[in-house]
Amino acid sequence: AGRRSRVRVLGVDPGLTRCGLGVVDGGGGGREVRYVAVDVVRTTADAPLATRLLAVGDEVERWITRHRPDVVAVERVFSQHNVRTVMGTAQASGVVALLAARAGLPVAFHTPSEVKAAVTGEGRAGKEQVTAMVTRLLGLTEAPRPADAADALALAICHCWRAPMLDRMAQARERSAELARRHRARLAAAAAAADRRGSAGDGGR
Repeated sequence: AGRRSRVRVLGVDPGLTRCGLGVVDGGGGGREVRYVAVDVVRTTADAPLATRLLAVGDEVERWITRHRPDVVAVERVFSQHNVRTVMGTAQASGVVALLAARAGLPVAFHTPSEVKAAVTGEGRAGKEQVTAMVTRLLGLTEAPRPADAADALALAICHCWRAPMLDRMAQARERSAELARRHRARLAAAAAAADRRGSAGDGGR
């Protein structure tokens, strides 16, 4: 089986001070995952916002070109107490989504609890737990540091495992909607036929 039987995911843990990037190959429909690359983009807090977003965007674009992922998985921005942090995260997330769309790649968003549950089995797992499981799952000799790097890899792993399930759910919803459409069409046809019979009966009196 070649590259096409696998899915390559670029996981992005968005942020302005530190933006985690991690690439993982997932086996065709199974739970096999293989490490490809990881890094963290850093920008300084005193740089202008536009400059920081540009630095993050340039690096994400380089990773898309270099690693040619099939999909980009981004952590869904969650409301936290620090509004300023959330704003920066949301802005970085928007840049990543824009660049993925420009490259013709689908973008999948996963919440922190979905990622933790997928990787550790516990939606409220701590950062150390996530890092330890990512290290074990990918067979790494050293734990990825800082936590943003591990989080990016965790996002990619989460998508590899959740995507087949989400696809199956979407297909099931489509089949259900199609059956409902056919059922409504049959009911409408039966009602129309009954009306016609009723009209013909009225005409015969």
